[in-house]
Amino acid sequence: MAADKLSTRHLLGIKDINREDIELIFETADNFKDVINRPIKRVPSLRDITIANIFFENSTRTKLSFELAEKRLSADVINFAASSSSVSKGETLIDTVNNILAMKVDMVVMRHPYAGAGQFLSRHIEAQIVNAGDGAHEHPTQALLDAFSIREKLGDVAGKKVVIVGDILHSRVAISNILCLQKLGAEVMVCGPATLIPKHMASLGVRIEHNLIKALNWCDVANMLRIQLERQDIKYFPSLREYAMMYGLDKQLLNSLDKEIVIMHPGPINRGVEITSDVADSNQSIILDQVENGVAVRMAVLYLLASQRD
Repeated sequence: MAADKLSTRHLLGIKDINREDIELIFETADNFKDVINRPIKRVPSLRDITIANIFFENSTRTKLSFELAEKRLSADVINFAASSSSVSKGETLIDTVNNILAMKVDMVVMRHPYAGAGQFLSRHIEAQIVNAGDGAHEHPTQALLDAFSIREKLGDVAGKKVVIVGDILHSRVAISNILCLQKLGAEVMVCGPATLIPKHMASLGVRIEHNLIKALNWCDVANMLRIQLERQDIKYFPSLREYAMMYGLDKQLLNSLDKEIVIMHPGPINRGVEITSDVADSNQSIILDQVENGVAVRMAVLYLLASQRD
């Protein structure tokens, strides 16, 4: 039984919410998914709320998804690209946000290159904070939409076996997914080169596998992560070609399994590296469902947080 309100005032990470929170977000997202599939896709739920999207890192998919979710809820939206702002002239994070809050902003959706930026901000300003990704730390709404998509496809998350393949070391998506899936009762495995799997993974209660074929034969769902070259300061494997040979998923490998598995990807896809086009576009892939579900889940998060306002 889901709770009737969230246990937290912000969404900073999956570690800060409980299973009841997740179930409430999913039930609310079910309703909003009906909304975004009807001819008139807008509801007046956040008509008096102003939301600032502050992105200190480049983002296309997440930023667009949040912006669409906000507009579907009739919120007033301010978009702030920090890379082209006063931040590049030396302005601090608090100064930047306080200037935006002076415009009477109620909620801040923030992506930042440093882990913990959302927590830091939540202690210094009154507005509610939604973490849209902080460094290699967490990306809670991506984990929620991924788990929501598994639930939609397979009926439930509990008892399912999910393998996360690829660059676990630099991935905020991986950490948030592990925490979310475990809270919902799934078994989780990570798979990739030893150099891209952090030492602390075993302490999180996940299985570790370095052989992709074994991992795929074990799982019900494979979430294929991209190699985050922009976060890598040293070489973790000889070449992208060798990585693709060892850990890339193509149709021949998919067809060789003795069962059908669900294929996911948080995007953007490096086609031909972690996944080939014929797999990404196959009927086992729910990648486009993830994109659609992202809007509904983010609508649910924003709506539930806003409903806690005085």
